[in-house]
Parts: sequence; structure tokens; C-alpha cells
Amino acid sequence: MDALELADYRAANARLYLEAGDLEDFRTRRDDLFATHPQSPIPAGSFTGLRYYPFSADAIVEASLREAPGEIDIDTGGPDGIVHYRRAGILSTPFGELSLWWIAAYGGGLFLPVRDATCGKTTYGGGRYLTDTVKGTHGRGLEPLDGNRVRLDFNYLYNPSCAYDDAWLCPLAPPENRVGTPIEAGELTYH
Repeated sequence: MDALELADYRAANARLYLEAGDLEDFRTRRDDLFATHPQSPIPAGSFTGLRYYPFSADAIVEASLREAPGEIDIDTGGPDGIVHYRRAGILSTPFGELSLWWIAAYGGGLFLPVRDATCGKTTYGGGRYLTDTVKGTHGRGLEPLDGNRVRLDFNYLYNPSCAYDDAWLCPLAPPENRVGTPIEAGELTYH
């Protein structure tokens, strides 16, 4: 049943984020998940391996989260319809300011989409995600520290499912999460 397979895929993805060792181990396990799981966003039999920028120490930063109330609706263009987000705050990063969003739905979750100057060149044109905790991406791209500070590791930027197959529809980075600086870290385009 597709619902049970999808639940299993999300659980496997959460285990990946919580259990993998270093970045290399994480990437190896992610390739395996994409190659073998029936709910992979890449159609069965066509997986050729994910491509990444090399590790970059400059892509790991600490950022302050300042309060900045706000809300936004993002139309996924698919069966999820319009998804409502509340701004958890604004992160000041060396790449520019980024809004961290809370998905205002049952259970909620943090969501940090990013569209930078690499998008459409070496990375997916619609942007990438640093975290989407609804999908189990805990503790890699965004890690809470003391108070209002977080550790961001842009080496974990990843493509949304729609980057691999047109059958998927994804919320993309809103205008305030677009930065003019290239973030040469994380996942590259698949095709």
C-alpha cells in the first residue's frame, strides 16, 4: 500500500538524518535510500547517484534568530493545495537573511527553503531545502543552540522531490528566502 510505503520512507529518511555519521556517510546512505526505496522521488531503475559540492567548512555558520512575525501561504500546485506558514523568525547568515518558517498544520514543523545564486546554474532552479522537519530532516542542516541561536550547515542543502521528477509538486522558496550570494554547498542538480 502506497501510504504504508510512504510512512516507511519518511521513517527511513528520519533515521538517516538522526543516525548517519559524518557528511560522507550521510551522502552514501542517502544514495542508498534513493536507489532502493519504492517511494524514492526518483523513478525506479533510473537512479544514477546524487551529486554534491565538496564539503565546505565555510558553509557551517551560527546565526541568530530574531523575532519577526509574519505569515505566508505557498501554493504547492498539487493535492496539498495552499500550505500556510508562520514565520518563526529571521536568520542572519553570511549569505543573507533567511526566514525560518513553521508549517501551520497538524503537528507543524520547521521549514527553511533557500534559493541562491547557484540555482538554475549548478543547483535546482527552484531552490533547495536546508530543513523540513515534517519530512524528518532533524539535526543536520539546522541545529538549535542556546537561546535564539542556531547552527546552520549548508552542506546539507538538498533538492525538493520535484527536482527529480515532474510527478512531484513542492513548495519553493518565497521571495524573502532568495539570496544573491552563491551557496556552493550541498546537493547539485540531478540531471
